Amino acid sequence: MEDTQFRAHAILKKYGAGILADWTADLAEGLKNDRRISESELGNQTREFLLLLEAATSGEGGVESAGWATVREFLDGISRSRAQQGFTADETATLIFSFKKPLFEYLRKEFGKDPQVLADETWKATDLIDRLGLHTVKSFQAARESIINRQQEELLELSTPVVKLWDGVLALPMIGTLDSARTQVVMETLLQRIVDTGSEIAIIDITGVPTVDTLTAQHLLKTVTAIRMMGADCIISGIRPQIAQTIVHLGIDLQGVTTKATLADALGLALKRSGLVVSKKV
Repeated sequence: MEDTQFRAHAILKKYGAGILADWTADLAEGLKNDRRISESELGNQTREFLLLLEAATSGEGGVESAGWATVREFLDGISRSRAQQGFTADETATLIFSFKKPLFEYLRKEFGKDPQVLADETWKATDLIDRLGLHTVKSFQAARESIINRQQEELLELSTPVVKLWDGVLALPMIGTLDSARTQVVMETLLQRIVDTGSEIAIIDITGVPTVDTLTAQHLLKTVTAIRMMGADCIISGIRPQIAQTIVHLGIDLQGVTTKATLADALGLALKRSGLVVSKKV
């Protein structure tokens, strides 16, 4: 057992109640107007951390050792929870770094008459809390990145809605830039809907696509090819004059791909190909 852990364990065991009370009070004061976390939840978190820390300091090994696994798992859970609640990385790390103040106060109380021992124990305690705080920051960043990635995936799905316009006719209105990741989502979503509905015609409307470059056109062509391989036909609508000029200027070959200026024109063509005629009631 390392001397630093022995002394830390002794301090936590002897003054645990006082350390917990002072630490929780300081944190509660800083979060008294914050509705993202309740006082009871904060109290449960500080109490659990102190119990886990006391248990971990009774054994051997550093923060990354197996003996500290429960502490690291607790900090990982706190980081995920705080990330979901909208806390920042520094606000989350404050939970751990703020533990220094009450701990140092009781170290002074215990070793104040021996400056050398006090300095040594303060340094060891600082190193310990800093390591735990850095682990918390890393865990928070990982949790935040996971949330962002999931939100991006959800936004991609929401930004590629497949609408059934008529029996056998689907439409996919595109808004924003069409990149490789989004093309994959578009193809998967549209092809699955073609299978589910048995549709024979799919309309891809690019009215909401700000610009069309070579890469965007290639992505569109890949999608059209995939649709045709499923036995369906594809119409691209929303070809504005500016986009048409850009396509010609770039030398992009859309030969064999049916295009229309508006979604209404594309729907009219789709109905015609389906043998349907829409007329005004007299």
